[in-house]
Amino acid sequence: MMRTLALVLGVVLAAGLAEPAHAQTRVRVGWCARTVSAAATPFAVATKLGWFKQDGIEVELVSLPGSTDCVKTVATKEVAFALPSVEPLAIGRPQGIRGKIFYTAYQGNIYGIAVPVDSPAHKVADLKGKNIGVISMSSAGVIVARALVATAGLDPNRDVNIVVAGEGAQTAAMLRNKSVDALSQFDTQYAMVENAGMRLRVLDTKDIDRFPSNGFLALEETLRTRRAEAVALARGYAKGTIFAVHNPEAAVRILYEVFPQTKPTGKDDATAIRDDVRVVQARAANWRLEKAGVKRWGENSEANYAAYVEFMLKWGILKEKVPAADLVTNELIGEINTFDPAKIAAEAKAYK
Repeated sequence: MMRTLALVLGVVLAAGLAEPAHAQTRVRVGWCARTVSAAATPFAVATKLGWFKQDGIEVELVSLPGSTDCVKTVATKEVAFALPSVEPLAIGRPQGIRGKIFYTAYQGNIYGIAVPVDSPAHKVADLKGKNIGVISMSSAGVIVARALVATAGLDPNRDVNIVVAGEGAQTAAMLRNKSVDALSQFDTQYAMVENAGMRLRVLDTKDIDRFPSNGFLALEETLRTRRAEAVALARGYAKGTIFAVHNPEAAVRILYEVFPQTKPTGKDDATAIRDDVRVVQARAANWRLEKAGVKRWGENSEANYAAYVEFMLKWGILKEKVPAADLVTNELIGEINTFDPAKIAAEAKAYK
């Protein structure tokens, strides 16, 4: 009897002790758009293939209206991490936001002003008196639009109207009915607008092409106290990015499985997958390391960030200069890159 009781207690105790080894830390990540789209394929792939789990985390995406909200939400500690563009951080840093981008996800600029393909506007200066649509007023598209309008010699406060045009099909409808004349959104949104039947033409973006866009942001305090989670998040995302670049169709199928709400309604599977592959490919151009001349996934080019700060300062987006070293850190990059990119690429190509 005593032997049986001891055996039962041993099993119970072992089960209790074993539990923490399998527990996953839930990591909430600010997704800086109202809609989770095919741009989130790296998160989906890392979830499906167990890469987040291997490193002890479970990722929850928290949809927010735009990058400004993402930065604010990190600053108030409502989420530990977010994936915003750098402009709101550069604006907020002098105001006391002690956060840094520890992984540049989009090495090239994803923003720019687009117009319908048959628009009479062929340069930004042609938009004087026009309505420019953004996904939300907290989107970095607002900041970028104001800067590009200024570079064209226009007054962003008087010469254009910046209005909310929503996302995807809603944006396409507003262009179609002339509620807006141009868009200041980004690569994947433009692909979704075109999927909705509205062909676009992006105006000259040479002034901002080399500037970085979005990256993983956390408070400096968080990077000290939750370093392992930050590394796990970025490492899984990096692997998912490589997979999506090398097999976008499989990445989209996984996206629909992990985030069912992303699967379009009113389309057959082949059309839905084709359209979302186009969205992934639009983003892939800016995921690639060559875009910034870096060698490691997530590496932050301080030179490119510094150049962007100078641009924002010149055109009135920033009121004071912010050192690039106050915006980014490469401290975690070596640890994040402890995997074989070629192996991930091969897995992606072979995935069925």
